[in-house]
Amino acid sequence: MKHSICSLFEVHADGQGVYRVVTPLEYPGTNDNIVIRVRARNGKFSIDENGEAALFAAMSDGDVESEAVTRWISDLGDSSILSFDSDEVLSATTNDDRLIPTLIFRVAEAAQHLFALSTARQPRRVSDFKDQVAEAVRAAANNVGFEYESDVELPIAGDFLADHVIASPTPLIVIAATGIQRLLEAEIIHMRYQQENKPAFVLAAVESQKSVGAKQFERANYYTGKTVSFNASDFSALIASRLQ
Repeated sequence: MKHSICSLFEVHADGQGVYRVVTPLEYPGTNDNIVIRVRARNGKFSIDENGEAALFAAMSDGDVESEAVTRWISDLGDSSILSFDSDEVLSATTNDDRLIPTLIFRVAEAAQHLFALSTARQPRRVSDFKDQVAEAVRAAANNVGFEYESDVELPIAGDFLADHVIASPTPLIVIAATGIQRLLEAEIIHMRYQQENKPAFVLAAVESQKSVGAKQFERANYYTGKTVSFNASDFSALIASRLQ
C-alpha cells in the first residue's frame, strides 16, 4: 500500500497498519500541511484527517457549527463518498487500494474547505486565467486541425474532469491549475493513466509559479507530462508543437 501512495505524498508508517501521509496542501492562512491517515481495517482502507481540520479551526477561533459549515456538511453527505462523523472527523473508505491516492486528495481538499469555512476566510480572487487557457487551446487546436472538448470526464478511476481534451492520437489533456489542489489533481490524473496503461499526455498550466508555490511547481513537472507557467502565445505554440 505504501508504494501506491508514496510517489505523490510524504508517507510515514506509524505501525499497526496506519500510514501518516503529509500532503502538499495547507490549511488556509497557515504553514501547516494537511496530514491524512490511511488505516487498513478488515480488508478495507479508511482514509481520514484525524479530526485535525475541526481542531485547528477551533484553535483559530473558527466555528465548525456555523450555518455555512452545517450546510456544507449536509451537502457533503448527500453528494460525496466522504463523511463527517460525530467526532468531527472527515473520512472515506474503499476496498480498492488503487483509489487511495485519489481519496487522500479528496479528504485533504475537504479538510482545507472545512477549515476555510469555519474560520470565515475570504475566497481566493478568481481571474480570467481559465478563459485565457480555453482561448489558447481553441486557437492551437484549430490551427493544427484537431477537435477538442471542454469539461471532459476522464475514463479513469476517481471521477476526474479535464478542462480540455484535444483528440490527437495520444489524447492531450489540459488542466488549468488555478491552485495547488488542481495541480495535485493533474498529478493524480497523470499517475492514473500510467497505472491503467492508457495513452495520454497531461499538460498543466498555472497562472504563475507564485500561485502554487515554487516547490510544488517544480515537483509537478516530475508527475505530469509537462507543467508550465501560463503565457497565451507560448502555450498555444507548445500545444501546436505537441500535436504536430
